[in-house]
Amino acid sequence: MDFVQEITDFFAEPNAYRSVLILIGSIILSYILSKFLAAGIIKIAQAVSVRSDKESNEERFIRLRQVETYLSVTVAVIRATVVAVVAYVVWRMISPLTSSGAAAIGASAFFVVFAGQTLGTILRDITSGAIMIIEQWFNVGDFVKIEPFGNVAGVVERLTLRSTKLRSISGEVVWIHNQQIHAAHVTPRGVRTVAVDVFVRDKDEGLKTLKELIKAVPVGSTMLASPLKVSKPEEWGTSLWRITITGQTAPGREWLIENFFVNAIKEVDSTVRNKMNRVFVYEPIARYADPVADKKFKRAVRARKNN
Repeated sequence: MDFVQEITDFFAEPNAYRSVLILIGSIILSYILSKFLAAGIIKIAQAVSVRSDKESNEERFIRLRQVETYLSVTVAVIRATVVAVVAYVVWRMISPLTSSGAAAIGASAFFVVFAGQTLGTILRDITSGAIMIIEQWFNVGDFVKIEPFGNVAGVVERLTLRSTKLRSISGEVVWIHNQQIHAAHVTPRGVRTVAVDVFVRDKDEGLKTLKELIKAVPVGSTMLASPLKVSKPEEWGTSLWRITITGQTAPGREWLIENFFVNAIKEVDSTVRNKMNRVFVYEPIARYADPVADKKFKRAVRARKNN
């Protein structure tokens, strides 16, 4: 009851409402000011983003993505700092307007109640965001899938200490509080590598047929990252050749290779009953073919054999 009475005494003061309005108005103005101060950093971040997209060297590409992430966080920190400093200065300026000690205590209590409803959530977000940035979970420009939300995935457009902004492959914008991110599946360079193995008796006929089928698979930033590549035929047993077709797709578009392209291969011999006359001897085998994953799993398999 004393706490409620203190707040009541505060608003009973002649200048109490004006003090609160000044405080709130100053916070709003400081937020607008912070946006102008952050505009320069945003332009630098955009320039870094363009450069990273054109970078072919993997190490430099990762470093540029990290710089872009740090700049994004810096923008958020500047905005929060400006708002906090201005709010504190204004609060110190309007505090003499309260004429009694009880009213001053009431004003402080009002501020604690107002801030207590938001600071707890914000601090948890900031703690989670700081840990993710320090441990480098992901960077701006990475494609991530967020747990425990199985259907939340997209390209990281913005990463701050408080929240993360994603752009899904369908164009939707998703905002997530950092404290809600339990785990993140990161797709390197935003693409997934899929390979298809086929077996033929006539390698020239097989290569010719595959090149015709490849022309039908669409290429684009949200489809195939680049046209499918055909490897050099590898002799596989007696009178049998193995050909591997590799491609990179945007996450969620693996069906272009696993289904569309594989079904097209199957359709080639769908009307041929004599197996000896078929272009492709067996059904195509689709598999993931990320080179880094192959190296890691090779180590795991070797360690298993040694045990």
